[in-house]
Amino acid sequence: MRNAGFVGTRWLGVGLASCLAVVTIALWLTGRLALYINPDSAWFAVGMAVLLLVGAVASFALPLGAEEDHGHDHGDGHAHAEDDDAPHPHPTARPVGAVALAGGLVASGVVVTMLVSPPASLSAELAMSRDVGAPPLFAGADVITLASSGDTGEFGVGEWASVFATATNPDTFDGDAISLTGFVTPSDNGSGFDLTRLVITHCVIDAQPATLPIASTAAVPDTGQWVTVTGTVRSTSSGALEITPDEVVAIDEPQDPYEY
Repeated sequence: MRNAGFVGTRWLGVGLASCLAVVTIALWLTGRLALYINPDSAWFAVGMAVLLLVGAVASFALPLGAEEDHGHDHGDGHAHAEDDDAPHPHPTARPVGAVALAGGLVASGVVVTMLVSPPASLSAELAMSRDVGAPPLFAGADVITLASSGDTGEFGVGEWASVFATATNPDTFDGDAISLTGFVTPSDNGSGFDLTRLVITHCVIDAQPATLPIASTAAVPDTGQWVTVTGTVRSTSSGALEITPDEVVAIDEPQDPYEY
């Protein structure tokens, strides 16, 4: 029974951490780690996972229960000398409380689910739930410089969303050709639809939706459907920007569904 407690302690520490490390490395090897973190941070995540696995292997050199043996070097040297012949009690596993046990079961369930579930991108429903009503700004200084110079050929949904939100002279962008990929979400004005893409800074926890209004009079694709929109940026009479599409093509979800 005592050994079972020690094994449980190891599992909740080294065991769960090792499982997460294995998942991280497997996602990296299969090219799916970008579903969870910014690719620029992949080297750090994979490096830490490898380091953790090395430590996990090294932990097998410790006997079960070693983590409970904190040593006895707290008295003076004479007292220890007198006790050298006295038997030292074996470490015993501390009783596991109900809260700790429940937490361990939940953590184990989450990790095991990650091991057996296929990786998946965040849903359109989650993107809409994160829409706070005001367009988040993703543009850095380089994007603003390119926009002001008219060099928008490489812009994605995130960069264009920043332009649409901050343009002080919308006529500057009137007539710009675009070809953008994203998924369909409902339009705020009731006509056409929004082209949406999730933009990640570090990982999926900070993912924010970038949306562009598509002024389409054709049938609106289903919410969540991935499409490629080819068309033109237009300045409206109200001073806003929108995209008039020439073609809307339904596609499968791309291998890398996020922008960074």
